[in-house]
Amino acid sequence: MALLFPLPFFFFFFFFFFFFFLFPPLHASPGDSDPLYKDCVVQCEKSGCAGDKCFQHCKFSSDGKPVDGPWYLQEPLYLRWKQWDCQTDCRYHCMLSREEERTNLGGEPVKYHGKWPFRRVYGIQEPVAVALAALNLAVQFHGWISFFLLLNYKLPLKPNKKTYYEYTGLWHIYGILAMNSWFWDAAFHCRHVELTEKLDYSSAVAFTGFSLIVAILRALNVRDEAARVMVSAPIISFVTTHILYLNFYKLDHGLNTKVCLVMGITQLLVWAAWGVVSHHPSQWKLWALVSGGAVTMLLKAFDFPPYGGYVDAHALWHATSIPLSYIWWSFVRDDAEFITSGVLKKVK
Repeated sequence: MALLFPLPFFFFFFFFFFFFFLFPPLHASPGDSDPLYKDCVVQCEKSGCAGDKCFQHCKFSSDGKPVDGPWYLQEPLYLRWKQWDCQTDCRYHCMLSREEERTNLGGEPVKYHGKWPFRRVYGIQEPVAVALAALNLAVQFHGWISFFLLLNYKLPLKPNKKTYYEYTGLWHIYGILAMNSWFWDAAFHCRHVELTEKLDYSSAVAFTGFSLIVAILRALNVRDEAARVMVSAPIISFVTTHILYLNFYKLDHGLNTKVCLVMGITQLLVWAAWGVVSHHPSQWKLWALVSGGAVTMLLKAFDFPPYGGYVDAHALWHATSIPLSYIWWSFVRDDAEFITSGVLKKVK
């Protein structure tokens, strides 16, 4: 039964892979091509008002300098820090106005400038996604710290004070990259600007690439340093090239999503295959992670409008990642105990 259980997952992954690349999701933005929306934005930028909502900083340029008026009327620092200028505020309130009209006519929400119409909370563009990203960051930090304490204070150490678990360094790097990725994910969903978008995409692909390296090294039980370098070098080269492409050539969201999905699906397949042959004592956790990872991949690949202006597929992906991250670090700790006990039995 253990050998038959993973087969549906393999069929699912291959079906998903080919379906996604044969029928990629659409990225059109009909909202910002709407004549009524465009006219609203133009009039707002001229008058400083969208309907009955007016913005003082529409009298200032995007760098915060006054178009007219004395120096003491300059845009407040907190507004410049958030980078909400006249254009972004006009677009936001014109978008809300058009979406309200569309809803009253029985229409469906549409994207504006490539993004769904989210409602701000205290200046945060996607408050639910930010809150869930912060929770993911906290779970990753807790998992990493608990792993560190287990190895250094609970499990026996070698005479040179090093751990018996030969994947310690890899998991420490994994934890740091995971926390870095969730930090910039939260920053990006707070405010969509080019800098936060580049840092979010770069951090995500770096973390996903390293996760694939860890999956291959652990599943194949690669312990020799030269062999580890041979496995890691092609993936590191690819990820580095992709990050340079995103930052200095074209910030392509669709391409980055596909790259992360391919690496994510590949590592899930590696873990699933290893789960069949390894008979690890915490095998059930591995299968929970594989099946849960399949759900998160679907949420990451397919898109739908935010419910109530707050919760979309990406926010749900954040939500499913929280329990999976907790289980994942629990599995890593179990693996450390399993490997350490095996090495100590051989030594004795």
